[in-house]
Amino acid sequence: MKSMVCERPFEFKMIESEKPVPNSGEALIRVRRIGICGTDIHAYGGNQPFFSYPRILGHELSGYIESIPENESGLNVGDQVSIIPYMECGKCLACRSGKTNCCTDMKVLGVHAEGGMSEWMTVPYNHLVRTEGLTLDQSAMIEPLSIGAHAVRRAAIHKGEFALVIGAGPIGLGVMAFAKEQGAKVIAMDVNDERLAFAGKWANVDYTLNVLENPMEKLAQLTNGDMPSVVFDATGNAKSMMDSFKYPAHGGRLVYVGLVKADISFNDPEFHSKELTLMGSRNATRDDFNYVVNTLKNDKLDMGQYITHRTHLDELINQFEGWLTPEAKVIKAIVEI
Repeated sequence: MKSMVCERPFEFKMIESEKPVPNSGEALIRVRRIGICGTDIHAYGGNQPFFSYPRILGHELSGYIESIPENESGLNVGDQVSIIPYMECGKCLACRSGKTNCCTDMKVLGVHAEGGMSEWMTVPYNHLVRTEGLTLDQSAMIEPLSIGAHAVRRAAIHKGEFALVIGAGPIGLGVMAFAKEQGAKVIAMDVNDERLAFAGKWANVDYTLNVLENPMEKLAQLTNGDMPSVVFDATGNAKSMMDSFKYPAHGGRLVYVGLVKADISFNDPEFHSKELTLMGSRNATRDDFNYVVNTLKNDKLDMGQYITHRTHLDELINQFEGWLTPEAKVIKAIVEI
């Protein structure tokens, strides 16, 4: 079979290998769609934390079950599925508490273990989600959308509160959409006016702000001087993440959805005086995946607009670097097999 390997930073290579044979408890998946996300871009650029080379990338995945043992989930050969790519240990305190998304020995496909940028892959069948009624494109997008859904669930949004989402990339857009779904008044903030316009249209946000245009003053105006009670930073940018401490209201919450390979510092007196709650949000759970599946089945998100670029696996090497330029205006790119 064909697989695309990131050999080292800035180098992809197509390889041929044997079709994998499932171990006990595993299904064989014919991969059909692979979403490209920030993790893949950071790995390609050599600045992804917890990463080693060479690695087959790809963790936003959909395809069909080609073989599977008898199972309690009722999954069958031929089922269309999305893959939960977070391989937890099942034994640590986080796992025993139901927080498998932040397992102490987490292995994420495409990051710590080989991913799905291959014609076939084997996956524990308890990490499959049936996606009957959705398209292959939609099924591959469940994982990135689940990241946003999980962050919103972490924040425990109250109906009518102001939620600021910093970063109008694919993850931030998901946060916006699900915060809006939970009843928040959503403010989108970014440095790119085109992305902000897209957020207004796609995620139906209430307000948009350019971070370069007096955001503190404008946030105060929008919130009647209170400031947002919950702030999500989905940029993966160290400066943005440090600046984000300025924006929450006193008694508010700050949720880091993005990840950066850097130290983060903040002014402790300001943090203390506001009695802020700082939260990290990592990966997602099966509950988040199921929530996103139901949202997509109810036609609440237009994935045709969200997916802006696509190519075939054979053409990825020729296309990938072009997607990294601002001029490409990529929201979400997807690879077909």
